[in-house]
Amino acid sequence: MIETYPYTSGKCLINGEWREIEKTAKVINPAHTNEVVGEVALCSPELVSEAIDSAAAAFKGWSRSNIHDRAARMNEAAGELERIIEESVSLLVRENGKALVEAKIDLLRCVDVMRGSAQELLEWWEPEKYTGKQNVQVRRRPKGVTAVVTPWNSPMILTFKRVIPAVLTGNTVIVKPATNCPLTIMSFLKVVASYFPAGVINIVTGSGRVIGDILCSDSRVRTVAFVGSTETGKDIMRKSSSTLQKLYMELGGNDPAIVFEDANLDKEAIERLKMGVLRAAGQVCSAVKRIYVHESRYDELVEKMTKAFERVVVGDGIQPEVTMGPLNNEAQFNYVTELLERTSQSGANVVTAGIQLDPDTWNQGYFMLPSIVTGVQQDSEIVQAEQFGPVIPILPFSTVDEAVEMANDSRFGLRASVWTENEETAIEVADRLEAGAVFHNNHTIFKDLNLDFPGLKESGLSRETRHGSLELFADSYGFAD
Repeated sequence: MIETYPYTSGKCLINGEWREIEKTAKVINPAHTNEVVGEVALCSPELVSEAIDSAAAAFKGWSRSNIHDRAARMNEAAGELERIIEESVSLLVRENGKALVEAKIDLLRCVDVMRGSAQELLEWWEPEKYTGKQNVQVRRRPKGVTAVVTPWNSPMILTFKRVIPAVLTGNTVIVKPATNCPLTIMSFLKVVASYFPAGVINIVTGSGRVIGDILCSDSRVRTVAFVGSTETGKDIMRKSSSTLQKLYMELGGNDPAIVFEDANLDKEAIERLKMGVLRAAGQVCSAVKRIYVHESRYDELVEKMTKAFERVVVGDGIQPEVTMGPLNNEAQFNYVTELLERTSQSGANVVTAGIQLDPDTWNQGYFMLPSIVTGVQQDSEIVQAEQFGPVIPILPFSTVDEAVEMANDSRFGLRASVWTENEETAIEVADRLEAGAVFHNNHTIFKDLNLDFPGLKESGLSRETRHGSLELFADSYGFAD
């Protein structure tokens, strides 16, 4: 057990000053719930307002800074972060629960976002010129003070993909990380903030409701970028309506995977599908949460997925042999546990598989073996809910129309995947699916971090981006002669 708390423990960042806050809450290791990883400051409303003051004051100068200077600062910060990745991985594992490999990938991607966005900025910021009846330039300028509110499941990349483009486009930011695991993101942002003027990056922590209410009601905050539940997203929309803030939200998901009759279900394909389900213990908004498979391949897929789940090693993510860590917090653990109990009591077949790395300490953490659920209907709770855990229902279908109808039967529309050897079929089906992005023979992320696509329906509020989200944080305006 590591006794020393990280520097950011129990602190907030306002106007370049790290302040130690008297009122705090404990940050718990989900693999060993008796271990306190650090503390999270519970900021008062007065401190949040002060952070807005700081960001508003800093915006006056930072918004007029040279873009080459912004990019240079970001690249220098990226270089320093790259040197501390190895020593930071264990902190992320201990406060979040991810396996070592997943945690390190997350940290490396943060550096990629910094460098990629800085490079993209220099070309993208240049005015676009149109000639016709008059000469017109499309020019860009920062929006203003930006609030970035991020979740506990993937705190690093989901924060960096918003903070970095916001800062590069000349905005000042107030970051509100999740109280369950704020320490690694704050440690990384401590480095980043040191390369920028005081007040450009501010961090407040504590009650989401208290802080969110202030950020959404203050007219000086012009943009809110939020990642979290659909219910909280709707609440933000209501509270921000009085100031007409610009909102960019990535919300819930219930991603379908459709496996067709001609799908290749070899070892590699099953591994990709399994990872689509179990990445971060299923605590990913864009994870596969329901599988529809052609009735002729149903038994085969269930058998192969069960065998794949049997090889999953569950335990403390700090152990190299672990392939899936615990759930992040007690509330989520209880929700998934109770959901599985209700599903089993309804008559469904729940098969739990996997390997407990350390049975003797199993009950000391929020550990859960992965489960496959069969014998359920489309309207079953396990199918309609966003499980956000290592659980997957598998249902058969007989026709393409039936598969598409079931896949679209959800209030969410984040991601989807189509598994078939016929690319033409994949594209035809993708055109019919209500999802912000559709993957072919995979269910993953966009490897090019400059690309992203918003969810449909209740999965988000945004617009397609091909520039590392830079355009989400800048206003375009026309300049004409």
